[in-house]
Amino acid sequence: MRARTHRRALPWAVIGFWIVVLAVTGAFAGRLDGVKHDDAIDYLPASAQSTQVAKIQKSMPGGGSTDLVLVYDRASGITGTDRAAVQRQTESVDAAYDLVGGAPRVVTAKDGRTLMVPVAIAEKDGKPEDVVKDVRALLAKDRPDGLTVQVGGPGGMEADAKEVFHSIDGTLLFGTVGVVALLLIVTYRSPFLWLVPLLVVGVASGAAMAAVYGLVQGFGLTVSSMSSSVMTVLIFGAGTDYALLLIARYRDELRRRPEPYEAMRAALRGIGPAVLTSAATVVAGLLCLLAADLNSSRGLGPTGAVGIVCALAAMTTLLPAVLVLLGRRVFWPLVPAYGSEPKKAGSGFYGRIGALVVRRPVAVLTASAVAVGALALGIGNLPGDLRQDDTFTVTSESVTAAHTLQRAFPERSAQPVTVLVPSARVQTVQTAVRATAGVASTAAGRTGSGWTEIEVYPSAVPGSAAEHGTIERLRTVTAAEHGLVGGFSAQQIDTSGTSSHDRKIVIPLVLVAVFLLLAALLRSLVAPLLLVVAMAGVWLAALGIGGLLFGPVLGFHGMDPGLPLLSFVFLVALGVDYGIFLLHRMREEVRHGEDARRSAVTALEATGGVIASAGIVLAATFTVLASLPLVMMVEMGTTIALGVLLDTFVVRTFLVPAASTLLGARVWWPGGLSREVPRPPEPTAVELELVR
Repeated sequence: MRARTHRRALPWAVIGFWIVVLAVTGAFAGRLDGVKHDDAIDYLPASAQSTQVAKIQKSMPGGGSTDLVLVYDRASGITGTDRAAVQRQTESVDAAYDLVGGAPRVVTAKDGRTLMVPVAIAEKDGKPEDVVKDVRALLAKDRPDGLTVQVGGPGGMEADAKEVFHSIDGTLLFGTVGVVALLLIVTYRSPFLWLVPLLVVGVASGAAMAAVYGLVQGFGLTVSSMSSSVMTVLIFGAGTDYALLLIARYRDELRRRPEPYEAMRAALRGIGPAVLTSAATVVAGLLCLLAADLNSSRGLGPTGAVGIVCALAAMTTLLPAVLVLLGRRVFWPLVPAYGSEPKKAGSGFYGRIGALVVRRPVAVLTASAVAVGALALGIGNLPGDLRQDDTFTVTSESVTAAHTLQRAFPERSAQPVTVLVPSARVQTVQTAVRATAGVASTAAGRTGSGWTEIEVYPSAVPGSAAEHGTIERLRTVTAAEHGLVGGFSAQQIDTSGTSSHDRKIVIPLVLVAVFLLLAALLRSLVAPLLLVVAMAGVWLAALGIGGLLFGPVLGFHGMDPGLPLLSFVFLVALGVDYGIFLLHRMREEVRHGEDARRSAVTALEATGGVIASAGIVLAATFTVLASLPLVMMVEMGTTIALGVLLDTFVVRTFLVPAASTLLGARVWWPGGLSREVPRPPEPTAVELELVR
């Protein structure tokens, strides 16, 4: 009687605990939006010159500046009336804002149809995005018919990006919930069961947002819209995967045990080590990002890790409690009855694949490895670094302004490079800067905090190799006078270089962390090595597919420099989950007397369906990122989704089982399960018939 009372009380106690958690955290989850930071400095390399420039500008009179370019264009040529209107508007801007560098200067293009007015507005006059919005509204007034007016420049680009980021949360949340709900309905074919994991993962998401808000307030964690968006995807993707694995094992145990409580205990014992190690690998991989120098990558680490921990906690406590209380009826109409038999072994899709693997492991391994290797060759077709005006998948006003300026002023850039120099050395530096190859003109900026700002306009197009060469030369000529070179193009150079450096540091850390965790779970060195090598191949193949899609199909002109590192962390840390589920089940089968070579087939048949469902769900959640109007999000979502699918249906279904079959008991070396290497079993008549 006491045991039965305990069985009833424990699930209710767990649910009560989570109700308290929601009551405490609910008030804080919604505040996360208010503490996000999407300024350029929050994405830049921590130690780069461009970051130092941005920080120093913040400390100068007026704080940082919102650098805009007002672009006026008339196809038939600028008229006298147009010039008068431009004069009135620039005077209005000058009167409304504290301008850095003096009154606006109007520059006329050689073709006579375009006017350019660079403007730097002190940030003390408001948030950059609000300033840009107000300036655009001001310029929309008193404008002659036929004269187009656009607000571009770095400030315009940043404002447009922030507007996109502000719209991300709702789009991402509803899109992710919709995709996960649809896939769960298809998977479970039940009018009720799909709601349970979806509601639980929603609870985990709310708890994670509150926890991250607490880290922001308590430890100064920097959270951007990108890191918050990725956290949401991770919670729904990984959390749903854990739910799929648990529910599949729980369904099997309900056929063996009369009581749901005992069935859930057995299910948790069976999948607990695999799920815990799976979550640990993701958390470890994400925390390795703390070693990165790129702010956007480093900030993503703890944010994503918190999401995974909350998903794990909810799926291993709240979900089991709810399922136990609902009992077998939650599976209606496909209720697993006590004593019923599961589907006959070898009769399903994965049973047929297992038979093929047993009969022709060498051919299966070779074919899958060649397929992955061939896809990896597409890496050579990846585009170069993403330029500022290629950031959006839709054409914003700032992008249109940039294109207009490139046509009208091919001989010079409309985007200044900022040179900061100690005020005592400004004359010497300014002379050297003007004499630098690739510099079209210079203009004086602000002075303050012991520094003087020089605006340098290169002769090359922004983002081009020629402009980058000019920036490198400027850094060389100013280094002796302790000068610093920043601005948007300099930020791009620093971001690209830092991303390359971070890959050399973080990737080995992730590989070591994942390998050690797998070795601890599987009691083997060979099995973890097999999984790590397989996932590295998946990562290369996913990037190769990106090379075939980004430019030729999607029409993107560049790739975010942080994509290789982030895609590696996610694909290795998340993708290895499925290897953990498969190999942990293999280990169970061997421990229960199954032949080491056939254990791969048995485990594949037992876990193939749930791994396929989990892979589809995870890929679909990352695909939601591809619906956002930012090229970097589309590239990340596409790469990770395709990599997950490749891992699910090629690597985990064919390559790993075939390699494990060939290795036999040696896959568990040096653990105790590797001591006996039984003779390879001959295919049974049933297996041979299935293959035919």
